Amino acid sequence: MTKEKKNKPSKDLPLGFVDRQEKELLVRDFIISNIKEVMIKYGFQYLETPSFEYADSIGKFLPDKDRPDEGVFSFKDENKWLSLRYDLTAPLARYVAKNYLEIPKPFKRYQLGTVWRNEKPGPGRFREFLQFDADFVGTKSSQADAELCIMISEILEKCGLTKSEYIIKISSRKITEELFKKINVSDNQQKLTALRALDKIDRLGWDGVKELLAAGRKDKSGDFTKGANLKPENIEVIKETLNKKTPDTEDLAEILKIFEDYNFINFEFDPSIVRGLEYYTGAIFEVNLKFDVKNNKGQVIQFGSIGGGGRYDNLVSNFGNLDAPATGISIGLDRLVYALMQKKEFKVKQSKPVVICVFDKNSMKEYINVQTILRRAGISTEIYPGESKLKKQMEYANKIKSPAVILYGEDEIKLGKPTLRNLSNGKEQSIKIKELVNEIKKII
Repeated sequence: MTKEKKNKPSKDLPLGFVDRQEKELLVRDFIISNIKEVMIKYGFQYLETPSFEYADSIGKFLPDKDRPDEGVFSFKDENKWLSLRYDLTAPLARYVAKNYLEIPKPFKRYQLGTVWRNEKPGPGRFREFLQFDADFVGTKSSQADAELCIMISEILEKCGLTKSEYIIKISSRKITEELFKKINVSDNQQKLTALRALDKIDRLGWDGVKELLAAGRKDKSGDFTKGANLKPENIEVIKETLNKKTPDTEDLAEILKIFEDYNFINFEFDPSIVRGLEYYTGAIFEVNLKFDVKNNKGQVIQFGSIGGGGRYDNLVSNFGNLDAPATGISIGLDRLVYALMQKKEFKVKQSKPVVICVFDKNSMKEYINVQTILRRAGISTEIYPGESKLKKQMEYANKIKSPAVILYGEDEIKLGKPTLRNLSNGKEQSIKIKELVNEIKKII
């Protein structure tokens, strides 16, 4: 009788998903704490919405095709499609519509949350990532648009970037709407395909985008993306428009005047900024880094923006006859962390425990007593969590980068004086229990 071979589960992750280790998470916590400080200062309310929404509630702004799960991760539940949110803006619109009579107008909210996109991943571009959003809902004021750009700049500088290391690029969807009228493009799907093509300029360059504006483009992997099928002469008109140096729309003129009042200069007008999502109606902005970002192999990569946003005056009204013009900005926190960790050395404190070595299980009461004293003093401490000889215990302490071990065998217990070994220099000293706290604090 042959034994059935059991298939072992894969150790690999799906493409676009990553395990995040402690240092990266601590850097992310540092950035989040800075974001919250700025949000409180600017008067934004903290909000959290669920990870899943009804697919029709978050809309068809990201997916390219007709299936509910194209572009988003979805499943059917009791004949209704549920989708993991692909951004935090569409759920906000749903929240505002549901609570329209109760919330103040304008409603200023910020949110930190994971979003999921069922798209092709790339360097620093994930299918699951943490996003930060800040939005004004219920105002058409250009002051709101301008303040979002100034606020994001303050956050980036608080996280350690200088003004020379990032730039806020601004434009307006009114520019592209006028452009589509000029070249007689009225089909919404064709407009959206063209917008998504233009949104890839920083990644593909004009030659790649030109293919997407025409019949389509095949990438290095062999995948083909269908194009907008615009005429060659119309593509040239688009190119001319994107080379303009000064804005000629009223909304941007107002924003530039407010920037001047704030003495804010770390921006530039760039009509090639279009943002790929369909719901934008006016001013749009993008946050770009101005330094090289490398992949895990040390190669410089085309990283693109770390965030952006813009005005979306009609999104909430999809839920009914609700007047709620809005503007918002988003930052992909995992992309920002990925870039920042290459730019500067974050001195985040990774607290590693002092390890109390176990010589005899019958002495556990004495080990627990020492552990309790150290923990009450705020010192990360653990009794070796296993059953091994001293050599293995020392290997464990070194592996976790413990600052010190406490050797408390039969002789030390009789004397009431544990031996403290500094693992960075190997020095040992016999110390009374009441003096342990002060001596360990000298090491850590």
